Amino acid sequence: MTRILYYLIIKPLSLLPLQILYLISDLLYFVSYYLLSYRKSIVLGNLNTSFPEKNKAEIKQITKRFYHFFCDFIVESIKCFSISKEQALERCKIKNPEILDELYKKNKSIVMASGHYNNWEMAAACLNLSLKHQAAALFKPLSNTFFDRKFRESRSQFGIDLIPKNEAKDYFKNNADKNLLIGFGSDQCPKKSNNNLFWTRFLNQDTAIMFGTEKYAVEFDYAVIFMNLTRTKRGYYEIEFDIIEENPRSAQYGDISKKHTQLLEKQIKRDPAYWLWTHKRWKLKREPNEILH
Repeated sequence: MTRILYYLIIKPLSLLPLQILYLISDLLYFVSYYLLSYRKSIVLGNLNTSFPEKNKAEIKQITKRFYHFFCDFIVESIKCFSISKEQALERCKIKNPEILDELYKKNKSIVMASGHYNNWEMAAACLNLSLKHQAAALFKPLSNTFFDRKFRESRSQFGIDLIPKNEAKDYFKNNADKNLLIGFGSDQCPKKSNNNLFWTRFLNQDTAIMFGTEKYAVEFDYAVIFMNLTRTKRGYYEIEFDIIEENPRSAQYGDISKKHTQLLEKQIKRDPAYWLWTHKRWKLKREPNEILH
């Protein structure tokens, strides 16, 4: 069934121009928002808790804009299965690559923190085409082996290395002689069993942050940057990098985690519609014995 879905629907759709795919997106918006109310209770709950200062009309407007973008994200991600190098570079540009060029000259590898904001799939497609560092990204393998393979092929088609999360440390060690840029999705909800939890305030709530971004940066002495991803118009994005810490071993414990969380929060507050509000981000609750930084 999964092979039929891929070869008869997903792959043919990916060959269509985005102008046509956006018509499908508009239909998906109507179905998901008005007919199915897909995860609408989760979206509204997240928005109301994150922005208690906003009234019902403002929350409704953000919600509708989010569903519009979410459907665009789906069709744009489908397009990535067949996107060309030229299209990827045209649709996602890096505003300040000189920041990374300077680190490359210093023979400095990089840990890049980012969130599920705007189309991170499109950003991943263009990164390795635009940078001198070898780009890599951590990911959680899909349970369906066929789709896992196809998504890996799509995401790595322009040379980015994909690292299963449980193999991250080995990848760092085995590629110590290279100048790397390794992307961490820093806004996912960690598991309670994770020993690397870091609690801080994020969007008005006590929030568990995965500590891996800071942990690996300090352990392997990688500079830490944050990726701001802006939607300039429908289907077009711009990346701008902020340096968080060039020498992580000199930073105080928790500073890196707090800084990349604050930068993500600032990005979301600038335009909330482009974050992944369908995600159950706050299902973990802080225990009294867990320190809030």
